Amino acid sequence: MPNLNSAFSQIGRGFATFLAPPAPDVIRFTVGQPNFDTPTPVVDAAIDSLKRGETTYTRSQGSEALCEAVSQHLSKFEINIDGNDVVIAPGCKQALLYSMMAVIEPGDEVLLLAPAWPSYDGMVKLLGGVPIHVPVRRPDYHPDIEALRNAVTSKTKAIIINSPNNPTGAVYTPKEIKQIVELAVDSDLWILDDMIYSTLVWEGHSYTSPTSFDGGAERTLTIGGWSKGWAMTGWRLGWIGGPSEAMEAVKTCQASSATHVATFLMPAAEVALTLEKEIAAMGDSFAKRRLMFHKGVDSLPGVEAPMPEGAFYILADVSGTGMNDIEFATRALEEAKVQVIPGSLMLGGDNLVRLSYATSLEDLEEGLHRLRTWLNKII
Repeated sequence: MPNLNSAFSQIGRGFATFLAPPAPDVIRFTVGQPNFDTPTPVVDAAIDSLKRGETTYTRSQGSEALCEAVSQHLSKFEINIDGNDVVIAPGCKQALLYSMMAVIEPGDEVLLLAPAWPSYDGMVKLLGGVPIHVPVRRPDYHPDIEALRNAVTSKTKAIIINSPNNPTGAVYTPKEIKQIVELAVDSDLWILDDMIYSTLVWEGHSYTSPTSFDGGAERTLTIGGWSKGWAMTGWRLGWIGGPSEAMEAVKTCQASSATHVATFLMPAAEVALTLEKEIAAMGDSFAKRRLMFHKGVDSLPGVEAPMPEGAFYILADVSGTGMNDIEFATRALEEAKVQVIPGSLMLGGDNLVRLSYATSLEDLEEGLHRLRTWLNKII
């Protein structure tokens, strides 16, 4: 048979192996999916749209009303992007891919804050770029600005930031974001800002956009979506916004690939951005789970974990158990019936495991009990 694209031999599938649905008796601390139903007004809006027969082709970048609604939503974070410079994509992942397609050429280097969500690495490689993994500080998982600056070369084209962060739960400070913008300005880099968890901040400072600082708006592509904060993972809806010239390239990516997201989902996405009570209730639940879950994880024998500041993940160091992360995850699944993500699936994640507290309080309590019982037996 003819040869395949050689890039695929260099790309993994991230957490896929450890996200496979386990046996029914296993507690899953793996999936970054809120255990809430999509709010009823959102579902009703999609149904009403279907009943109105809104199932035909429409505006490629997304309806004017939805693009304007996203623009208004972003303004709450002091991000000023005109609705005409917003594209609605089939999920935040697709929006991220569009952003990279718009700015990365083969051979370009892209800085990642390691350990980074593995899809970034795969997307960069898919486009012929070179991911450069720059370790974050320990134990708080915040950016090491000096290390980032030292990693810049003549080939560096962009930096990807994700705050609140998956997998670490860190929320970067305004000072850190300002320093990243200054670095990007000095080295003439693009900033790809993945703000998917921006509504999920639990303490201290809130999410800060790079566009808030001098020189940031002209070089930042802002990417987000409805999956996490609105419990809409399966709806596959994301957004991307930025400078007009870059967004013209993004619009071409969309028109040449997906055409547009499902027409009848757009009114529902618009309704979602108007909700306050339902979103606040989900956020309050996650905030309470965070405190309980962190206390439980950090007290496990041989396990250490900094307090997560946002999103719904804890990245814990398991080296004190005498096991590396792969052994810990494998044995936890087989012996404790608890599924976690080994950190070495990401560069810079050795001896760390990611645990999601997006599941129910009952499962969190039971899973912690199982892990504690298991570790007390073997350590």
